[in-house]
Amino acid sequence: MKIEHHLKFVTEFTDNHPVTLQVQALPESMRLAMLEGMLKDLIAPRLQPILDEINANGSYAILKVAE
Repeated sequence: MKIEHHLKFVTEFTDNHPVTLQVQALPESMRLAMLEGMLKDLIAPRLQPILDEINANGSYAILKVAE
């Protein structure tokens, strides 16, 4: 059995910044895909050692980063 968690993250952009304007010009689906991809790339490698420690003695459940 797998249970997928639904943690929420929020990215806040500075009003009227050139990057903000570029991101606003993208379709919503592209914005989400880009930000979620960046978040996963930045956080997943740092989380892996913590997950390994948590899972070291796991006899009934293992915590993973979902694809």
